[in-house]
Amino acid sequence: MLPESVEEVFETVQNKMDSTVENLRRELSGIHAGRVTPSLLESVKVDYYGNPTPIPQVSNVSAPEPQMLVISPWEKSMLKEVERALQGANLGMSLSNDGNIIRATMPPLTEERRKERVKQVKKLAEDAKVAVRNVRRDGNDTLKKMEKEKLISQDEEKGAQTEVQQATDEHVAQIDALVDSKEQELMND
Repeated sequence: MLPESVEEVFETVQNKMDSTVENLRRELSGIHAGRVTPSLLESVKVDYYGNPTPIPQVSNVSAPEPQMLVISPWEKSMLKEVERALQGANLGMSLSNDGNIIRATMPPLTEERRKERVKQVKKLAEDAKVAVRNVRRDGNDTLKKMEKEKLISQDEEKGAQTEVQQATDEHVAQIDALVDSKEQELMND
């Protein structure tokens, strides 16, 4: 089923590219640079009555020190589940459980670990760029089909492809900016 208009194609392309950049932003927030924040646990899910739920949605999470998170589950029965999820997340934290709260301590980053994190960030960025380019390709393929079916003229197709390319360039630039900022944060913290 082909879209009704060039605008519809462009809107779809724009939305998919926006969500790719947003996913990258979320993934990057989970990569910490020396200091830990409660947002680090957003991607760690715990089984909460059969539903995978982010730890901050079942616990109070605070950062009393730059290297430590204190996780206090709202239900005491969740303590073991939260601890298991944290261990499975491989965040490199040492955990201690006193029966009421979990203290998750992050060792300071060595130069080597910082470089590993930068490598990880660059890989995530490359994956995001590939996703953006795939969206561009899909959008352009749709435009070609619309032109072939005589729903739009060749000129409209070319103009729309230029717009799609501009959106691609903008989103790749956003990805680069996110990565540069994260790299600075990792190397200078």
